[in-house]
Amino acid sequence: MSKTWEHYHHAARNHEKAAYHFNEAAKYNQAQEHEKAAHNAYLAHGYSQHALHHDAEAAKVNTEQHGHTTARTAEKNSAA
Repeated sequence: MSKTWEHYHHAARNHEKAAYHFNEAAKYNQAQEHEKAAHNAYLAHGYSQHALHHDAEAAKVNTEQHGHTTARTAEKNSAA
């Protein structure tokens, strides 16, 4: 598995975990269990941050792999 897809996979998993904890936080908030709601909101925030990190890393790796190729292709086309 390429590094790009590895990061996308981790990002997707963290987005899923964040969504789960946001939903749990909402349930606890409606039930007036504010400590549990806050805890789940905290976890959701952490997972969201990890997901954003992996999204950014995937984009960075993708640009490094394909950005240089695109630049070289453009140079070849302009030279021809």
